[in-house]
Amino acid sequence: MSNLVVGSSLKEFFRLVVGEAVKHQRVTVAEVTEFYLVNLLSEFAQAEKLFEAEPLAVLYHKALQAERDERVRMLRRLGDLSLYTAGFFKESLRDRVVGPDYYIQMGANAYASLAQMSASSSFAGVYWELHQKFSVLTEVLEEIAARGQCTSPSGTVRVLESFERDGSKALGRVLLDAGIMPKGLLPN
Repeated sequence: MSNLVVGSSLKEFFRLVVGEAVKHQRVTVAEVTEFYLVNLLSEFAQAEKLFEAEPLAVLYHKALQAERDERVRMLRRLGDLSLYTAGFFKESLRDRVVGPDYYIQMGANAYASLAQMSASSSFAGVYWELHQKFSVLTEVLEEIAARGQCTSPSGTVRVLESFERDGSKALGRVLLDAGIMPKGLLPN
């Protein structure tokens, strides 16, 4: 991960880590979509933004009943919350009744609805790309989260355990970068 220069902004930090993770994952996204991800991470850096959420199904139900402007706001919140949660907290979702696949499905559908509603807007392309690449983008966020966890021994152990459960190449690469050669991973 790139070194963070003292005094640089949170958005600049996220721009660097998102750019690196996108490159590591070999994902092609429009610059505006990458910027959207940077803003999403900056917003969720404030913990209260994440924990003020309602259950996804409730948020979706309310969005369907809302007027257009409020529906757009709620669907965007649903998509953003789903993307962030499925990326950063994928491992903790595995043992829950509602797992990562639910978040991926709800978020991708929310962005598809937004794209349709915003067809004449400049954001329509961003929402379509978020919809189409939702699952891959959760892996980008998962890599960013794993790199952050590997700054402590206990976090590194959690990343190693996650890698051993699902064999994610991204997590394997994070472990290699942290100086750990996980069993079953051959370096490229």
